[in-house]
Amino acid sequence: MKIICIGRNYAEHAKELGNEIPESPVIFMKPDTAILKKGSDFYIPEFSNDIHYELEVVLKISKGGKYIQPENAANHYDEIGLGIDFTARDLQSKLKEKGLPWELAKGFDGSAVVSDFYKKEDFDLKNLNFSLLKNSEKVQDGNTSMMIFSPDKMIEFVSQYFTLRVGDLIFTGTPKGVGKVAENDILEAFLEDKKVFSLRIQ
Repeated sequence: MKIICIGRNYAEHAKELGNEIPESPVIFMKPDTAILKKGSDFYIPEFSNDIHYELEVVLKISKGGKYIQPENAANHYDEIGLGIDFTARDLQSKLKEKGLPWELAKGFDGSAVVSDFYKKEDFDLKNLNFSLLKNSEKVQDGNTSMMIFSPDKMIEFVSQYFTLRVGDLIFTGTPKGVGKVAENDILEAFLEDKKVFSLRIQ
């Protein structure tokens, strides 16, 4: 199972980090060991003092494929959920300065929170609201209409390079509002008005 992540897919998030708006999807990967066990707390790793939350819509691949065409992309996933791409921002900044890959800052154990999955036909994927509360205060408020690259475009693009297999996950990028977590913070994620997960920071 692969965890494929799309970076800088919301213009306002790219701007808040001082990044250019990409002309094609920015791709990085997380290993399957990054998935946080359901119901577990998230523990801040010892190698970072600046862990950021990034709430994202997650696609679950239901039909494998290679060189998937745009008109067929929607046939390759039938469930969506929410996830948090935890990022060691201090470590990421050091890696970026040296022109090195981000995986140490993005793929560490527990860095991928994933909710349960829901049938995509129950939602309007072109106008889907999702949000994150930190200690009962809304910190991220996104809508899929603000994506630079649509889910179908992501699947088309990714499948040019990686064969997609059943069970693969695609994190589709985060909207603006990312920020630092601290011990005892409570994060709650909402898909429309439905709370899909809650976790404590340790």
